[in-house]
Amino acid sequence: MNRRIATLVAALVPVVVLGVVGTVITVPFAALGPGPTYNTLGDADGAPVVQIDGVDVDPTTGHLNMTTVAVRDQLNIFEAFGFWASGRQGLVPREEVYPPDKTKEEVQEGNQADFEQSEDSAELAALHHLGLPVVLVVGAVAPDGPAAGLLNEGERLVSVAGEPVDSVTAVRESVSARSPGDSIDIVVEKDGTTRTESVVLGARPDDAEQGYLGVTPAEEPDVPFTVKFNLADVGGPSAGLMFSLAVVDKLSPGELSNGDFVAGTGTIDSNGLVGPIGGIPYKLIAAREAGATTFLVPASNCDEAVQNAPDGLQLVKVDSLDGAIDSLEAIGVGGEAPKC
Repeated sequence: MNRRIATLVAALVPVVVLGVVGTVITVPFAALGPGPTYNTLGDADGAPVVQIDGVDVDPTTGHLNMTTVAVRDQLNIFEAFGFWASGRQGLVPREEVYPPDKTKEEVQEGNQADFEQSEDSAELAALHHLGLPVVLVVGAVAPDGPAAGLLNEGERLVSVAGEPVDSVTAVRESVSARSPGDSIDIVVEKDGTTRTESVVLGARPDDAEQGYLGVTPAEEPDVPFTVKFNLADVGGPSAGLMFSLAVVDKLSPGELSNGDFVAGTGTIDSNGLVGPIGGIPYKLIAAREAGATTFLVPASNCDEAVQNAPDGLQLVKVDSLDGAIDSLEAIGVGGEAPKC
C-alpha cells in the first residue's frame, strides 16, 4: 500500500466510525415539537371530533382547534442534533417524558387515562355552564372503608347527614365537618328506589381528627343526549378546555369562534376551572402554522407563551370556561379580551 492510499484510509476511518456511532448509539433525550391540531368543531377519520346524539345541535363554522405536542424518542446522535438545530423542536432529558420507574407502555396508558378524564370533565363543565342537569353518584367505594358493603358504585347520592348534596365539594365538606366515630345517615337512590344507610365514620388517613366515609363522589350527566369524543392516539389532559368549548358551541345558539380560526389548550375540571399544560411553545407553533389567529392560553402559561409567540397570533389569557367564552364573545363584537 503506497503512502497516498494509506493517508486516505487513515482519514476515512474516523469518518466511518463517527457515522456508525452517530446512527447506532441513542442519546438519553427526547425531542418535543409541534404536533397535529384538531378542529373540535370538525371531523377526524370520518367522524365528528365532538359528537352529540339525541338532540339538535347548532350549526357551527370556523375553528376551535385543540393542539398537541409531538414526542420523538430513541434518537441517535445525528437525529438529536438535527432536531436541536431546527429551532422548531426542543430536547429534554428522556426521563422527563418517560420516568425510569415506568415502562413506556405504562406512561402511554396513564396519558390515555388522563385524556379520558379530560373528556368527562369537559362535558360536565359545559353542562354546568349551560345550566343543564347533572347528578351526584357514588363513583367508587374504598374496599376497606367505613361505607364498604353499605353503599354501591353508581348509586345517586341524595343527602349526607340530613343535608341535600349536589356537588363533590358538598359531600366532602359535610363529612369532614364531623369526627371519627360519628354515625351519619346517607340517602341514596337507584332505579327509582331510595334507601337510607347509617355509616360510622372512620378517620381520614391524612387527618385523624376529620371524619372519613371511604367514598369517592362523582358527577354524571343527567341529560337526554350523549356526548362522544372521537379522537384516537391522543393522550394527556390538555384538550379539556377546547372540548368543553365545542360542546357549548354545539348546544347553544351563535358561534363562539365567530367563524374565525381559534386554537388553544388547557386542562379543565368539572367546575370549569382551566389549568396549565406543558409544551406551550410547540403548541403555539402548531396553531399558527395551521392558520390560527387567536390562541387561548391558560393564565399560568402566559409568561412562557409571550416569550414564544409566533407573529400574527393573538394570545388570550383564560382561567375558566366562562372566562374563555366571555373573551370569545368580546372579540366577536370588536371588544377587548384579557391578554397575556
